[in-house]
Amino acid sequence: MTTPGIAATGVRRSFGDVHAVRAATFEVLPGRVTGLVGPNGAGKTTLLLMLASLLAPDAGSIRIDGVDPLSDPQAVRSRIGWMPDALGAWGALTSLETLVVTGQLHDMDKGAATMRAHALLHEVGLADLAKAPARVLSRGQKQRLGLARALVHDPRVLLLDEPASGLDPLARIELRTLLRRFAAEGRTVLVSSHVLSELEEVVDDAVFMVAGETVAQERVDAAARSVAPWRVRLAGADASVAAEQIAAALGLAPDAVRVDRRDVLIGFDSEEAAAAALRSLVSADLAVAEFAAAQGSLERTFLDLGTTAAARVPAASHDGAPASDPSPPEPAEQSAAAEPTTPDEETRA
Repeated sequence: MTTPGIAATGVRRSFGDVHAVRAATFEVLPGRVTGLVGPNGAGKTTLLLMLASLLAPDAGSIRIDGVDPLSDPQAVRSRIGWMPDALGAWGALTSLETLVVTGQLHDMDKGAATMRAHALLHEVGLADLAKAPARVLSRGQKQRLGLARALVHDPRVLLLDEPASGLDPLARIELRTLLRRFAAEGRTVLVSSHVLSELEEVVDDAVFMVAGETVAQERVDAAARSVAPWRVRLAGADASVAAEQIAAALGLAPDAVRVDRRDVLIGFDSEEAAAAALRSLVSADLAVAEFAAAQGSLERTFLDLGTTAAARVPAASHDGAPASDPSPPEPAEQSAAAEPTTPDEETRA
């Protein structure tokens, strides 16, 4: 049986009366990229700090590659690559010096650290800025340097907090490629991000947090099976006219479809129902130019878990008749906790 790269059970952490993490239980497996998904204030950064051994939990247990960060924090830190949302680098040091010093802090000799630093700067696209002080780097360049710093000691577990923040489109694509490669190498990769469309393209699994609690898998599965909006566009047709034609072809009431700018939104309770509707539209000689899910599975699950308000459209069944839209789960109680974004805890509390 594969040992989880990350395992947390009943983890809690409060700051006075603020309960940042109320109950976190989950596993992250090696060889996979797992997304940590939740709204602002859900406790994601606090949880990552505990996984990184920088903050002690009030209760519960954590294992990183089988090691308890409370009893052996140094062993955990040798296994993890920690990339916080803010670089926190020494501004006067160059990009090269930042990585060399980091390598030496991980007990690498200077020669080996220098070789590793040059290789990583090339890998993250900062080779031309090797001699530039960290303070002059842009936000996106600092993010790339932060990723390189997390990789200096070749860690088995990666904890990445908003790694794509500030990256340009090309750098985001390169980051996705790197994350998939890390997983293919057998590393454990946990990525926190608010940009669900980016996570959708790279993650194998997801851990959802709402109000300081990880959401049970059964509830996540139920949300994933809920009604999903699909986007339909007819070539050369005004969206209002297209909505009438689509509703008629599918035998739906006019209020079962909704116009969204140039497109029409229809809710289906399964991919099979959507496929049946597409066949009906084509059979009706409608010029279907676009027919696609309006949301990725992560975004749909996130919205259905009650983390934010989402406009809904009635579902259509397999035969095109309206189907009842199942009631969404009750929204979780909103946490008063404001998730730390610039933590100062560099030692365990």
